Amino acid sequence: MISRIDLRGDALPEGAALRDLLPRADFDVEAALSKVRPICEDVRHRGTAALIEYASRFDGVTLDRVRVPAEALTRALEALDPAVRAALDESIRRARIVHRAQRRAEHTTQVVPGGKVTEKWVPVGRVGLYAPGGRAVYPSSVIMNVVPAQEAGVASIALASPPQQEFDGLPHPTILAACALLGIDEVYAVGGAQAVAMFAYGTTGPDGCPPADMVTGPGNIWVTAAKRYFAGRIGIDTEAGPTEIAILADATADPVHVASDLISQAEHDPLAAAVLVTDSVELADAVEKELAPQTAATKHVEERIAPALAGKQSAIVLVDGVEEGLRVVDAYGAEHLEVQTAGAADVAARVRNAGAIFVGPYAPVSLGDYCAGSNHVLPTGGCACHSSGLSVQSFLRGIHIVDYTRDALADVAHHVVTLAEAEDLPAHGAAVKARFGWKLPSRPPTGEVPIA
Repeated sequence: MISRIDLRGDALPEGAALRDLLPRADFDVEAALSKVRPICEDVRHRGTAALIEYASRFDGVTLDRVRVPAEALTRALEALDPAVRAALDESIRRARIVHRAQRRAEHTTQVVPGGKVTEKWVPVGRVGLYAPGGRAVYPSSVIMNVVPAQEAGVASIALASPPQQEFDGLPHPTILAACALLGIDEVYAVGGAQAVAMFAYGTTGPDGCPPADMVTGPGNIWVTAAKRYFAGRIGIDTEAGPTEIAILADATADPVHVASDLISQAEHDPLAAAVLVTDSVELADAVEKELAPQTAATKHVEERIAPALAGKQSAIVLVDGVEEGLRVVDAYGAEHLEVQTAGAADVAARVRNAGAIFVGPYAPVSLGDYCAGSNHVLPTGGCACHSSGLSVQSFLRGIHIVDYTRDALADVAHHVVTLAEAEDLPAHGAAVKARFGWKLPSRPPTGEVPIA
């Protein structure tokens, strides 16, 4: 059901050589670009008409409009199962606790007397959020996108999710109910690359969607390719690939827990990656033995779980010890990393590359997916080596405010002119000299600022 990679015995290679030994799904965003480019440009030129056409072609629904009526949001919330509502409310509450604490404060540094630099944090003006609706429906992703944007102070928030045949061309009602709970009333029944294009270019008319400054949210390869296509025109969170779990475990781990966590990630998608890194052959054997009965007892086996576990992206990786295991998981840079070892907190503290780290036997990834308070929109495909998950910071821009007096500029003017001339940019230096009648002030030996 799952392959093994034995890295015991020989010294582990460094860097890219080690990454190349580890399992990873094939996910060719560049190849998908050629297919999404004409869709994006069609939306640019035809707007809502193109969105309606693609809803028919890709989603099998006939739409009169793509903007979800306010009454549909109200109805979805009124019809929501009370237990689901309570769970969503608690997920929102915990996410707000964590994300509210992330907001950065303005900070001023007095560089020299009379010279200061202030860094202020300003939210983007408008964001377009994407909630998938293909193999599964993710109201939790609505929460994970909306809450940090709201806590960052974003003034205008819109959300898109694919139209569903069984719900008369509306997004899934649980998606709509989550929007209503969060106070999001601008919702569009648009999926795929065309949703990203709608946010990037904007559309006009009574059903029009104003262009956004940024688009975030997980999606399939077409959504990811569209994000790449528009990067630079709009801000994006990350190019999300297939979801991943890596578990670093030793002989103290419970094989029942480990197997269940691998399966829980595999049920997302046939390309989902489930990787166990361990120095215990006994644990590896026990986990492999657990996979079959646990898989047989759940849903989505043939279309998702079985191909995910058997795919090239999933494996049990054997290492000589936890130290070597740390090197492997750092090279892998998992979206989700569980640490189930002796002294798990200390081991987890040494991990450098992961989207999110789950410590010990009672912090499974599924807790983070819903109710830990953390964010589940995380970097995939090894991007955790250089990128972070979605947070309040994702929606903020740091702006430096430079405030210098005449005396403070005079004290450093000769350095500015010297560097400008060294870079053969004399006009840069002239811009300083002009402020002093084209003659730089003399600098007393004490370094005191001369008074003009």
